[in-house]
Amino acid sequence: MSVLIAFLIVGILGLILGLGLAVADKKFAVEKDEKLVALEEAMPGANCGGCGYAGCQAYAEAVFNGEAKPGLCSPGGDALAKKMGEILGIEVGEVERQVAFVFCRGNSEVTKTDYEYKGMSDCNAAALLQGGPSGCKEGCLHLGSCIAACPVGAISKDSRGNVVVDKEKCIACGKCVAVCPNHVIRLIPYSAQYVCACNNHENGAKVRKTCQVGCIGCKMCELKVEGSPFKVESFLSVNDYHAPQDKAADAAAICPQKCIVDRS
Repeated sequence: MSVLIAFLIVGILGLILGLGLAVADKKFAVEKDEKLVALEEAMPGANCGGCGYAGCQAYAEAVFNGEAKPGLCSPGGDALAKKMGEILGIEVGEVERQVAFVFCRGNSEVTKTDYEYKGMSDCNAAALLQGGPSGCKEGCLHLGSCIAACPVGAISKDSRGNVVVDKEKCIACGKCVAVCPNHVIRLIPYSAQYVCACNNHENGAKVRKTCQVGCIGCKMCELKVEGSPFKVESFLSVNDYHAPQDKAADAAAICPQKCIVDRS
């Protein structure tokens, strides 16, 4: 009987303390600003961290406090940026959607292999062994760390073994960018049609020894096509996405390595 009474006393005390905490929580609760609540409700809820903040709520708070600008949320895109501007009563310019792109097509058919890798299927692990098995030390390692990191299944391998990104599925969270040891994956504008699919900054002679489809920095895309958006920087052709793109197809056609690819 004494044990039963003890249980009852403990239960009643717990109930009283619980009620007290509930009352105190209500009484001392700090009410959120309506604009902050609206910003939080407008967020996509992906919590991907692509904006540079811990999650959607953290980013909403940063925008509300003036510490960040609308437009950093890639999953939300232009629509979310404008919605945030409406909530805050500020003008927000157009935000172009970003997507990830793999700047390498150097699969085993066209790229020299230094050794046979038999370790764990992880790009960062392979990179620790002399930069990986590929002869190109700046190219894709094809072990799929980015595939595992993608939260929406936007990354896969094509029939030739190249790692590719489905731009329709990509939310530009940046997780694949962060996990790639060779920085082969970067974010580019969704609208970008022609891209130089190479990441190698070595001179042409060295590139030719390791990869059949690598950029050799010959500058034909830049010098032979008037008005070309492609410029060679450190032996690598780069598309200036802010420049007119009407001559991009001509630049792709004249490329001897055919490393400027059409994403459409």
